[in-house]
Amino acid sequence: MIKLTGSEIRDKFLNFFADRGHQKLPSASLVPEDPTVLLTIAGMLPFKPIFLGQKKPDFPRATTSQKCIRTNDIENVGRTARHHTFFEMLGNFSFGDYFKEQAIAFAWELSTKVYQLPPERLIVSVFREDDEAFAIWKDQIGIPEHRIQRMDEADNFWVSGPTGPCGPCSEIYYDFKPELGDAHIDLEDDTRFIEFYNLVFMQYNRDTEGNLTPLQNKNIDTGMGLERMAQILQQVPNNYETDLIFPIIHTAAEIANLEYGNCDEKTKVSLKVIGDHVRSVVHMIADGITASNIGRGYVLRRLIRRVVRHGRLIGINGEFTTKVAETAMQLSESVFPNVRERETVIKGELQREEARFLETLERGEKLLAEILQRETSQISGMDAFTLYDTFGFPLELTQEVAEENGLTVDIQGFETEMEAQRKRSQAAHETIDLTVQGSLDKLAEHIHPTEFKGYSEPQLTARIEAVLVEGKLVESASVGVNGRSPLQIILKETPFYAESGGQIGDCGYLTGDNLVIRVEDVQKESGIFVHFAYIERGTVQVGDKVTATIDRACRRRAQANHTATHLLQAALKKLVDESISQAGSLVAFDRLRFDINFHRGLTVQELQQVEEQINTWIAEAHDTEISIKSLDEAKAMGAVAMFGEKYGDEVRVIDVPGVSMELCGGTHVRNTAEIGLFKIVSEVGISAGVRRIEGVAGPAVLEYLNIREQVVRELGDRFKVKPEEITERITNLQQELRTTQKELETVKQDLAIAKSEQLLDQAITAGEYKILVANLGSVDAESLATAASRLQQKLGDSAVILGAIPEEGKVSLVAAFSTKINKEKQLQAGKFIGQIAKICGGGGGGRPNLAQAGGKDASKLPEALEAAKKQLLDALS
Repeated sequence: MIKLTGSEIRDKFLNFFADRGHQKLPSASLVPEDPTVLLTIAGMLPFKPIFLGQKKPDFPRATTSQKCIRTNDIENVGRTARHHTFFEMLGNFSFGDYFKEQAIAFAWELSTKVYQLPPERLIVSVFREDDEAFAIWKDQIGIPEHRIQRMDEADNFWVSGPTGPCGPCSEIYYDFKPELGDAHIDLEDDTRFIEFYNLVFMQYNRDTEGNLTPLQNKNIDTGMGLERMAQILQQVPNNYETDLIFPIIHTAAEIANLEYGNCDEKTKVSLKVIGDHVRSVVHMIADGITASNIGRGYVLRRLIRRVVRHGRLIGINGEFTTKVAETAMQLSESVFPNVRERETVIKGELQREEARFLETLERGEKLLAEILQRETSQISGMDAFTLYDTFGFPLELTQEVAEENGLTVDIQGFETEMEAQRKRSQAAHETIDLTVQGSLDKLAEHIHPTEFKGYSEPQLTARIEAVLVEGKLVESASVGVNGRSPLQIILKETPFYAESGGQIGDCGYLTGDNLVIRVEDVQKESGIFVHFAYIERGTVQVGDKVTATIDRACRRRAQANHTATHLLQAALKKLVDESISQAGSLVAFDRLRFDINFHRGLTVQELQQVEEQINTWIAEAHDTEISIKSLDEAKAMGAVAMFGEKYGDEVRVIDVPGVSMELCGGTHVRNTAEIGLFKIVSEVGISAGVRRIEGVAGPAVLEYLNIREQVVRELGDRFKVKPEEITERITNLQQELRTTQKELETVKQDLAIAKSEQLLDQAITAGEYKILVANLGSVDAESLATAASRLQQKLGDSAVILGAIPEEGKVSLVAAFSTKINKEKQLQAGKFIGQIAKICGGGGGGRPNLAQAGGKDASKLPEALEAAKKQLLDALS
């Protein structure tokens, strides 16, 4: 066995298969094309369309080192030897070329000859019914029978879903403790064995009845964990201490003034979490993901917060994420150059999220205070989980605060919520669905992709290839057959643009002899354009010829809005920040929406400058030049591509010379003058690091201005002022309202004080102290507190408890204790009133001398006040 670096292991794998006819391909993005998964979770995911038969492979063999993210076992990261969120999967793939015999031979040669693993330390597993693989390992490779383990379907049979491609697996394990012998081999013992190479023999298709039929083209999908092989060859106790991760751990330890070797196990876990998660977040941000509260953005935010929290646990108090990220970037930039290209974006996102997390912790503390007011005996598991998962509030801290307030935490409920989240994560994000189902999938096997001619032909004659009603194929359909639901029509060729690249689909009509069909939308599935339509007259039949005509007015509006988004991006880059990139867009007939990756809101002045620049370009009447180029040629020309978007070998370039050049498949104006006018309507933040600009162009600008003019006219009539005086009038009204509200609050407080001062004579004596307990009716909480504090000061050494019902179903309570009572009688206003509030179904707390509480059961207020009086008499007498 030779000792190799992580880079050497990767290179030897890829070169081994490249020398054997495999096309060496770069890693795909962590943002997959497959909409059924959030992140790229396996090496085979980029090849899914090939395995499904939806796409022909460009090469019969391929090899990759695919970066992957999985978070279904995030709680195990750092605690086991080999659980990770980020990992590289080395793989070799055959698309209908070689099969089991060659795949097994390659795997054995690579493992024993290239990596020089001792054969006596290797054990293999096969599916229990896969006699063919068993025989190959035994007879051709020469592995003794007792070192070939037959495993059940759960372990060694790969499935893509309930139906679809599937097949048996064979795995190679490394034995860390060969001295234990072969008598009792248990591959589940992960202290002894580690599975490092998995061979999937994709040879069957499973139907809805569960029947298996052989695939016409049998495929090979393999995966070798780079980190696992590094642990074996570098002879370290776990994946974290390999040269792929340990330098990050070392950086974190240095920042915390720690020596990894001298750390206790708890500290080592935190360092390992940092080492693992930092790799994940660096590559996620490099691939265009920004932190948010949904989807993959949520995954990123959660990982960053775990990094920060574990940094705090080991004593790092200042900002540190960018420092450990720099180490991660140094380790990976030679293989994944985009991490260095996106360095500014990566570090900026980390800095912002690190600062935000501290603010989130503060908000979590406020939520916890609200929960304490609401609960009477126990913080629910759901609340504890919300504090943990949404606000990053450690469970231990929630327990500690709860105990101080006489409450417990439902730990079992918390664990139930955690388990539910894990299951949701596994179900939603960790399964690759390769199932082929539905009529459209069947159609894809029999008809060619639709030929789109709409760039140059707004009207053409086309043959109807298929008609679907409620998702089912039919031969014909008539008026009313589909009721309120649109039927779907597929043409051999079409002038209708199908929704893609942010631009919505065209609308228009299909007409023929006594036939009128209104097309309301067009979508694209596997290259087939699906026209969603309603029959207004006649009967449509498969094979009919129809005249397909787009709504040219709607198309012109879409063209104006789409070209305007290109000008918008160009203006933002020119006037605001060159690093701004597109995060999404919508091009409709009546409006446009453009999302950008940017860390702050745009100023009013910046928005005005951008709008003026775009209208200047429109007025200058620039021609739009459209060409088809190779992807490399287009990039060399400087064309802007949307980050994370997948492009073919040939791309369509939309060039407004000297202004904008982008890769785009949408429809556009021939000259910027056709846009007419552009207006920014709004600019808002939609998630952390993502801003949304909405606007209108062309005829929609006039519609927008007409609506605004009508609103201004109505406001002017209502306020009896000129349009230019409306703002001042509203400002004056707001000021008058604020003044009136303040005066009302003052009157309320004065009334509460006047009411309370009438109660002074009702104070009773308990030893050397005065006690006053009273109900002030419907006084609000703030006035109640003011009254209680004032009464306590007037009574001297005293305890004042006031209650009120400010609104239906709500109880307010206040306790004001003198300093002498705090010190000599050890009575704290916060703890005292919190216990009293529980009688009314509430809780609360505050300072030792003044505290507020609330409740939900107003009928219990008299009982609560009576209990307060009795307890004070007992304590102070």
